[in-house]
Amino acid sequence: TLRDRPMMPVLDVKGLAYAYPDGHQALFGVDLHVHRGERVALLGPNGAGKTTLVLHLNGILTAGAGSVAVSGLPVEKANLQEIRRRVGIVFQDPDDQLFMGTVRQDVAFGPANLGLRGAELDRRVMSALDQVGMADYVDRPPHHLSFGQRRRVAVATVLARALPRYRWVPF
Repeated sequence: TLRDRPMMPVLDVKGLAYAYPDGHQALFGVDLHVHRGERVALLGPNGAGKTTLVLHLNGILTAGAGSVAVSGLPVEKANLQEIRRRVGIVFQDPDDQLFMGTVRQDVAFGPANLGLRGAELDRRVMSALDQVGMADYVDRPPHHLSFGQRRRVAVATVLARALPRYRWVPF
């Protein structure tokens, strides 16, 4: 029966290794298996490889060895569009992520690049901003917002790009 089968991890990292072009070995032999409903925290000192690992989860970086799969899909070129719908990354500094003239333009950037237009694009943008409490700031320039507000807009950029069934659940 289905209950007797082990559940497929939503995130499956096996033997992941990565060295930066300068030769610095950032990851070696990383195994991580996260199942639906689990919450995981990555902890470690600066330079431990936390960000490097996260950048592999949606294909920003490519493994030197090992594999990464999201919901059974290998993180590889052929699957990147779907992987990036499922795995969004919010950078530590929102100024690395926000670059358009208005909050609306920043949040619309990802879904517009997926081909969304018109009313559906507007609905997606406003829904994402509403989820993070930033709908009232839609026409403001991001650089006029506080750091915390910019971080919330950065989260909205990821939510707007995600499939409609995903919602932000703050911890």
